[in-house]
Amino acid sequence: MADSSFDIVSKVEKQEVDNAINQTSREIATRYDFKNVGATIGWTGERIEMKADGEERVKAILDVLQSKLIARKISLKALDAGEPQLSGKEYKIFATIKEGISQDNAKKISKIIRDEGPKGIKAQIQGEELRVSSKSRDDLQAVQALLRDKDLDFAIQYVNYR
Repeated sequence: MADSSFDIVSKVEKQEVDNAINQTSREIATRYDFKNVGATIGWTGERIEMKADGEERVKAILDVLQSKLIARKISLKALDAGEPQLSGKEYKIFATIKEGISQDNAKKISKIIRDEGPKGIKAQIQGEELRVSSKSRDDLQAVQALLRDKDLDFAIQYVNYR
């Protein structure tokens, strides 16, 4: 029987992030506490830019965005938000969406699988993803459960389960 396998990736659907930004924009346009504070959110290239005339307000925009991302099942570990910066008379926060598993993180996952996972599991690093294979599907599910319990500082998803 052939080996079963799955891939561990770190990807975020841009459309879901875009939808969360649009929902946040609509909410801050209608909420009373955001009236007349110049609150905006939107894409600037590959970054998300949040602007308001006060530090607390711009942090509140980030909070609304985070709640919208959670509602769309996007891990907050994929969101890399900076600190509020004063720019003229307004405060700005820039945030980026992190994708891909770095070599160091892939090695960290591979070590966890080797040390704590069932025997007979193979993990190979393939670019920005990690392929995990085994003869037993139960072992693969055990690896997924093991990684879910670990508190990794980056978001991971499981794809190509076969």
